[in-house]
Amino acid sequence: MTNYVVYDVFTTQPFGGNQLAVVPDARSLPEADLQNIAREFNFSETTFVYPPANPAHTAKVRIFTPTMEVPFAGHPTIGTAVALRDLGHRGDLVLELGVGPIPCRFDGEVASFTTSAALERISTPEPALVAACLGVPESTIVNETHVPIQASLGLTFVFVELSDRATLANCQPAIDAVREGARRYPAGLDFAIYAYCKTGDQVHARMFAPLDQIPEDPATGSAAATLAALLTEQLQSAQSILITQGEDMGRKSTITAKTSLQSPVPVTISGSAVPVMEGKLIYSSSSDLETKGD
Repeated sequence: MTNYVVYDVFTTQPFGGNQLAVVPDARSLPEADLQNIAREFNFSETTFVYPPANPAHTAKVRIFTPTMEVPFAGHPTIGTAVALRDLGHRGDLVLELGVGPIPCRFDGEVASFTTSAALERISTPEPALVAACLGVPESTIVNETHVPIQASLGLTFVFVELSDRATLANCQPAIDAVREGARRYPAGLDFAIYAYCKTGDQVHARMFAPLDQIPEDPATGSAAATLAALLTEQLQSAQSILITQGEDMGRKSTITAKTSLQSPVPVTISGSAVPVMEGKLIYSSSSDLETKGD
């Protein structure tokens, strides 16, 4: 039997933030079962931890959504780092992800990671299409800092700024429009949209990826990092932003993103995580999968 733990990430309170299942030692699991296990948990991500390829690093981490393996994601990086710390690791960590080694540090109970991947600008979907995907009037899209843009630091999202918090709260994704976006702009996740509004250093955000079985994500660290890099490049100034996400689905999350004005832009994402469950995988085959909590 293989142990797992479940953490709520980007929160200091159980039952807030974004849920993450972590398998701290996945060496005994068949490769073919990893996607099934992630689908069984049905969280936005599940991580599987292995010994590192480089012995100077802490661990190799593979990240799965319910539908696919992804090279990088923020809340799994923070949550896995905290889980490994809680399981006995001391000091800073370096996690080997699909985008390369990511250093993780601790300041008390707050974990952080830094990525210096170059911002990839993939496409600029039409505002009318993005508005239709979100179920909001096109006039509520703000284009001053950037037009709707599909961008990535390892995981792709469409970034769109909205006029105010009320408009953000009123978003009601339209699945047919999202399918059209995915058809016209294929890249990584299927037209996942990160909508936000910004006042000074305060950002409120929501992320929708309904075609990837993530109707709404309560905290999206990889998108927060990409947004911070995008704003840094567009405004030509270092950023220090506090992102609140998940409020409209009852799982408030808090993410801090900081950058410096360099090329490529280094982004540090910080947040907390708390344990909520532990248990064992007790299935006998990929077709007979269940989890049992302790």
